[in-house]
Formats: sequence, C-alpha cells, structure tokens
Amino acid sequence: MKESIFDFLNSSIEEGSHYIKPEDRIATFDNDGTLWAEKPMPVQLNFISRAFVKTVQKDPSLIDEQPYKAILMRDENFFRKAREQDPEAIKFLEDAMAREWAGSTPNDFEAEVLEFFATVKPEKYAKNFTDLVYKPMLELFELLKDYEYRVFVCSGGGNDFMRIISEKSWGIFKENVIGSATDYKYHNGILKRNDKVLGGIALGPGKVEHIYSRTGRLPVFAVGNGDVDIEMLESAKFRLFIKHDDEEREYAYINGAERMLNIAEKNNYTNVSMKNDWKEIF
Repeated sequence: MKESIFDFLNSSIEEGSHYIKPEDRIATFDNDGTLWAEKPMPVQLNFISRAFVKTVQKDPSLIDEQPYKAILMRDENFFRKAREQDPEAIKFLEDAMAREWAGSTPNDFEAEVLEFFATVKPEKYAKNFTDLVYKPMLELFELLKDYEYRVFVCSGGGNDFMRIISEKSWGIFKENVIGSATDYKYHNGILKRNDKVLGGIALGPGKVEHIYSRTGRLPVFAVGNGDVDIEMLESAKFRLFIKHDDEEREYAYINGAERMLNIAEKNNYTNVSMKNDWKEIF
C-alpha cells in the first residue's frame, strides 16, 4: 500500500509521461469514514439530531414531518440510509438543517458546533470526536504537501460544519473544505444563513461537480470509503480505498461500500485494510 502511494507520488514529480504540473496536483478526501469514524452515526448527523430534538420540543407541530419524525422515532431505516449517505436521506437532512439555522450568523452556528464538540463524545470511545481523527490520514496529508499537492476535503456533509474544526483537527484551511453548502445573504453589514442548500448535495457525481466548481480542476489523487465516493475516485489518476475491517479498534462493515468493493478490485484501486495496514487508528 505504502509502496504504491510513493510510486505514484514520485512519478508525478519526475519529468516523463506521468509528470503532473504542480498546479494540477489536487488531492481530495472524503470525510465520514475516511477521516474519522462514521459509526454508529456520522458526526454531523449526531449534531443535527440533537438540535432537531430540541426544535420539536419547542414546536410539537413538527413531530410528523421528516426528518424530525424519523429522528424522534429512531427510525433505523432512515438512520441506515443516512449512515450510508443515501442522497434522498441526506437531502432531507441538509434541507432541514438549512431551515433550522436560517437567520443565524456564522458566529452563532460556530458557537453551537463548538459546544457540541466540547460536550458530546461517541459511544465507543471516551474521547472527543476531534481527538478521533485517523492518524494515517493526517500523515498522508503531510506527505502530499511535501510533494506540493493541495489537499481538499469533499463531503456530502455541510462544509460550514466541517470548516469549524478543519484547521485545528486536520490542518486543512477552511477554504479547502468542500461540501454541501448553505446559502448566505449579506444585508446591513451582517452575514446570515438562508433556508436553502446552495448548488446541490456533494454526493456521488455531486462530489466531482463541487470539486471542479471550487478548484477548476479534477483531482489526481482521491481517497474514499463508500459507494458515494466512487465518482470522485474514478475521476482521479490514483485511487485509495479505505476498508473498515477492524472491529476491535474501530468498526467492521461493508454496508454502503458494496459497489466500491467490486469496482476497487476491477479497476485496481489501492486498498487499505485498517486492521492490517494501520498500526495506529487514531
């Protein structure tokens, strides 16, 4: 696995048929399941769920509307779809999230997110989410930077949520975080969130579309762990697939990655076994 990464990176900076100009050295990473654990539920879904419960307590008329109903009833089918980043379920969540924080300022939203990260811990670990970023991914970020690659994170989740912790936890500038985006309005000197998602959801083909819209380039190095990352990896020259197969230190599962497993084998992706290839997870 390491050898194939170094072979690609070395060939990309040496004059020849595999040379990649510095300005084209774009590396993109998925977030949930690629940078940190997405089980038992993605981090942002955990944050959203808690906020929606409070909202319904204030306004019981929402109890029969989706996604509030699914969250309050702990609808496992809905949560499964959200964990697997089903586009329909994610759109429900993103639309509701846009409405939830409509009219709030970036500072208002950031304060809520920081409180969540400071007070909520995942079920399996006695640490904060920001202490549970995958160590090998952070090391890969630094390696890519050594080869003059610009590193971007692209996720179906909200980019404004990820950006709040990206610089401190990932070492990635906010502007290098791509994802489903909130629409904003600037009026009378104040920037506030609108009640809609801007430019569609960054899943599947949407990931490639968002990456190109943000950078004007397609990635040459891409990393993901699920079916919703296939298009992003297929658009790149080097494709790295993270396999969750370590039940003891993390989780073991293939749901949401069934197609990816087949395509990775057929198209010669570089596969990473968390159990066998990573000495440390976090």
